[in-house]
Amino acid sequence: MGKGEATRERILEIAEAAVLAKGFAATSIDEVIAEAGLTKSGFFYHFRDKNALAREMLRRYVETNDRLFDEIFRRGRELSDDPLQSFLISLKLLAEIMADLPSGHPGCLIASICYQERLFDREVRELTTQSVRSWNAHFRAILDGIAAVYPPREAIDLDDLAEMISCVVDGAIIMSKTLNDPKRLERQILLFRSCVKLVFAVGPAKPSMGS
Repeated sequence: MGKGEATRERILEIAEAAVLAKGFAATSIDEVIAEAGLTKSGFFYHFRDKNALAREMLRRYVETNDRLFDEIFRRGRELSDDPLQSFLISLKLLAEIMADLPSGHPGCLIASICYQERLFDREVRELTTQSVRSWNAHFRAILDGIAAVYPPREAIDLDDLAEMISCVVDGAIIMSKTLNDPKRLERQILLFRSCVKLVFAVGPAKPSMGS
């Protein structure tokens, strides 16, 4: 990584930490510049304005999370050819990774942007929407594969179930921070895992909705 790339990465790291700690509106370019040890011209060489910073920060965050999730669910598929067992293994791995974070999950940048969406331009808002829809579709595809082998025991909308994992993770992050209990995120992921086991348990099945 060249000096310019390293400086750009350092700016993004500082900005992301500040936004997750106190929100985008309360994070100023001046404080990012001071923390990075840059001049204003040095900052604006990399980012035209605050929205440009937000776009690149979001792209970096999404790419990092995509790599993490891709690796976790790839590992699950390697450990079992059974679609349900593969998914359950992946969720267990995800819970373990979240449990290993020393101070708990730092927060969700996408959620932070949604809370203050009027501060951002259309491209930033579209990036957040695209990321959420992409992972909803990814989880729906996994659930379709499971349902083909293990029909749900109750009538359930698989789109809603696919969205549930993001709701569980983001909600648990908020709960963990509010109650100062980092372990809540791990426990909520494991509870979602238990729900999935119950939905697709072997037994009399009813037709699923949204399939």
